[in-house]
Amino acid sequence: MGKKINFIVLGLIVCFCFFKGAPYKAWGDLGAIDKGDTAWMLVSSAFVLLMTPGLAFFYGGMVSRKSIISTMLQSFVALGVISVLWVFVGFSLAFGESYYGIIGSPLTYFAFNNVGLAPNAEFSQTIPFLLFALFQLKFAIITPALITGSFAERIRFRSYILFMVLFSILIYAPLAHMTWHPQGLLRNWGVLDFAGGTVVHMSVGMAALAGALYLGKRREAIEKPANIPFVILGTGLLWFGWFGFNSGSALGANTDAVIAFANTNLASAASMLTWIFLDRFQNRKMSALGACIGAIVGLVAITPAAGFVGIGDSLLIGFVAAIVSNYAIRWNKRLQIDDTLEVFPSHGVGGIVGMILTAVLAKDVGLVYGQTTTFMYHMLALVLVAAFTFFGSYALYKVTDVLLSMRVREDQEYRGLDASQHGENIND
Repeated sequence: MGKKINFIVLGLIVCFCFFKGAPYKAWGDLGAIDKGDTAWMLVSSAFVLLMTPGLAFFYGGMVSRKSIISTMLQSFVALGVISVLWVFVGFSLAFGESYYGIIGSPLTYFAFNNVGLAPNAEFSQTIPFLLFALFQLKFAIITPALITGSFAERIRFRSYILFMVLFSILIYAPLAHMTWHPQGLLRNWGVLDFAGGTVVHMSVGMAALAGALYLGKRREAIEKPANIPFVILGTGLLWFGWFGFNSGSALGANTDAVIAFANTNLASAASMLTWIFLDRFQNRKMSALGACIGAIVGLVAITPAAGFVGIGDSLLIGFVAAIVSNYAIRWNKRLQIDDTLEVFPSHGVGGIVGMILTAVLAKDVGLVYGQTTTFMYHMLALVLVAAFTFFGSYALYKVTDVLLSMRVREDQEYRGLDASQHGENIND
């Protein structure tokens, strides 16, 4: 029965959606649609979707050769799992009728009912509501995929799928609701998160730390990346896709999108250069791997601030984030936490730095403008989100482990996850 349950559950979901789903309708004024905004959001959604296969290359290149396929598939499969889950209930939990500003009703948009072609003014005034839902889907896809870097080379594939589903429903959806829903708790506190510094990167970092601690160390930790060109390719795809990630969060072809576009590029550039120059300053090689990690850290850090800061601010954010994350990686190694691909020091720490500096630098409401309210709520949000995502994720790892043992057997780990989990090999 255990081997058949995945197929049975998927079949039931498909049947539910077939009978309960409604045809695409307007449910509003189609005349409110702006063609330019719609075109840009279609492009942005595609950009963000590209980030997930980009992440697959980025992560796949950094593990050992015997687990490249498995690591890449852990990212890639999220495209399928979360897409179906999002239509079924995920979008409704994130953006449905609010329960106390914490979670949405699962019935509001169940099976994409009431998700129409006309704009929903509560979320987006000039693009189809369906497009808004699909844009948000891309964020939901990449979030659990990012976590996989922390437990790469030692997790059962089926168990990961179960954890991904639980995380998306119980961690991601509430965070998205609290941060981006008009009645969301954090949003009404005035917490600024333009494109997912809290919702995506902080949650990823804390879940990654919890996963590394829960699953423990690999039996054989190989620190030499298997394929640096894969890492460079993945970084390029992620950098490219991040323009949709950040600029698309303006929800239109407008000046906020342009500002976010510029800030995204500059923060990543500054962070990449800071990383390799800092390495050289400390008598280490200026490596391709370091350049790639630095670029990603800059992209992570600018995400919450992308539409709220200026050019100089974005350079500063990239500079500071690179330094802090660089030291965090080394500190992580000293603590001997086997976060395989340094997800917590990169995404968790990068996201924290970004959220703090957003509260400091955000136009008109930041600490540098003499305002303290936004900063104080950001600090409170950081503590609450960190605690919620760390302990919540740790509990989900435990639940998953009880239902489906998470860690592969020792002999399977030595063989590599490509062979033991998928019956495939990079040399086939």
